[in-house]
Amino acid sequence: MYSHILLIDCEDQKGLVYAVTKTLFEHGVNVIRNGEFVDHTTSRFFMRTEFAGAFDSGKLLGDLRKALPSEANIHLIGRRKKNIVIMATKEHHCLGDLLVRHTFNDINANIQAVISNHEVLRNFTERAGIAFHYISHENLAREDHETKVREILDQYNPEYVVLAKYMRILSPSFINAYKNKIINIHHSFLPAFIGANPYRQAYERGVKIIGATAHFVTENLDQGPIIAQNVIPVDHNFSGEDMATAGRDVEKIVLSQALKLVFEEKVLVTGNKTIIFD
Repeated sequence: MYSHILLIDCEDQKGLVYAVTKTLFEHGVNVIRNGEFVDHTTSRFFMRTEFAGAFDSGKLLGDLRKALPSEANIHLIGRRKKNIVIMATKEHHCLGDLLVRHTFNDINANIQAVISNHEVLRNFTERAGIAFHYISHENLAREDHETKVREILDQYNPEYVVLAKYMRILSPSFINAYKNKIINIHHSFLPAFIGANPYRQAYERGVKIIGATAHFVTENLDQGPIIAQNVIPVDHNFSGEDMATAGRDVEKIVLSQALKLVFEEKVLVTGNKTIIFD
């Protein structure tokens, strides 16, 4: 079992894998798993290394900086659970799946609290032993509502904010306060359907595939770096309600898959896309 993860992002050049593994060897640690990728369009090198053993973190980082290009991004992360806050509205399927996983220690995270703009999910959340914060958006400007939400988030200082079907558009200022730290799940059809009742639209068009996408949130609505996606087949036997039910199942599975990748430090963001080490 690994105890630490090393993430590296730098300009590509010869000998980078050797330079990193040689440095780790010299510090007496054991490499458990290693993955690397070169984006030839940008000449960027990405590497994720799991390793175990006793070492001096300051000296190791110093030696890695000497061995790698001066502009390299180097992150040394200890194995531990991530602290997260979930934001939801009324739908229970994604939140419920995460609460069950949390209860049975099947998610590498500590759910600190749930924030919602409706009371619907309070009893459900509190029965799982998780704090629930209701912040109504009624008669409030978006910025004023978000200020109240951020006050709660500041109390917990989460490493990630998970939007489990949180049905409000976030402002750029809110998003920028948690850059690459907000993860969203939404339906994604081929073709895509926007606006109200997407499953009804899909049913009326007779689609044959429905799916979901988990992504980091950016100022461009639903266009942030994609973490995970999946689809399932449907046919003429599916009613609009059947499609909605199937879609909810895909959504919760894709969200949990994405969170597993993120919480295990297997995702690197570069521009508006991700590098996934799985």
